[in-house]
Amino acid sequence: MLLRETMAAGSPWALALEPVLAAAEAALRTWQPIWTGFLSAAVREEAEIRLGTLSELTLGSEGGYPGSERRQLLLRRSEALLPVQDQPPGVMGLELAGNFLFDPAAAADFRQALINAGARDDQIGDLWPRGDRGAQAIVSAELAQILEGTEGLVRTVAVRFEARPVAELALPAPRPQRDLHTVEASQRLDAVASAGFGLSRNRMASLIREGAVRIDWKVVTSPSRDLAVGERVQLEGRGELRVEGVSETKRGRWRIHLIRS
Repeated sequence: MLLRETMAAGSPWALALEPVLAAAEAALRTWQPIWTGFLSAAVREEAEIRLGTLSELTLGSEGGYPGSERRQLLLRRSEALLPVQDQPPGVMGLELAGNFLFDPAAAADFRQALINAGARDDQIGDLWPRGDRGAQAIVSAELAQILEGTEGLVRTVAVRFEARPVAELALPAPRPQRDLHTVEASQRLDAVASAGFGLSRNRMASLIREGAVRIDWKVVTSPSRDLAVGERVQLEGRGELRVEGVSETKRGRWRIHLIRS
């Protein structure tokens, strides 16, 4: 049986891993497949790395659509012959409808509105704004049922929560993986991320200072922070950059190879 303290030791997300490890113990003990709630990408990756060392456990994940960041993890015994649902039970779409023409809101604002309305973090999957119309989200069926037809507040704007089948949502388009090359004066985060995500350097520096940019899932607020090979830069709504290679040019600049996904 798993030793939860040992499996989570040294992890920056040890507390968030506890229910996942408990679910893994239950799956091994009962031989029944178990789906977790929605996990952040950081916690899911950490769980996959740590639980992936157990040959008796098979892992899978699903977030409601291809390329989703927040996903539910499927845990089951490798030898189990029972059929397993490819999709987590009880996943729904949720519309957060309102008029944001005069008070634009970001994904974090909509997520906070769901939390204020009583949602747990593990009931909320990916969420994406839809201009001045509000936002849509992947949520648990339980949460969709609770919020259906009720109202909430996003910043100064009243929104109405409306449950939808996932198939009726305007899902984010899949991001094809792209190979990028850029030459920069330095390996600074704001310079490299600006080139990789296609934003102005000033805009990228502002996003970094606001805490919207992460390196290996940890928030970084210093635009001058240098990047190294192997590090990954995440920006919500725009995907991820992975630094594949860095080499110095004859003129003392830096040729940087990036993979954007």
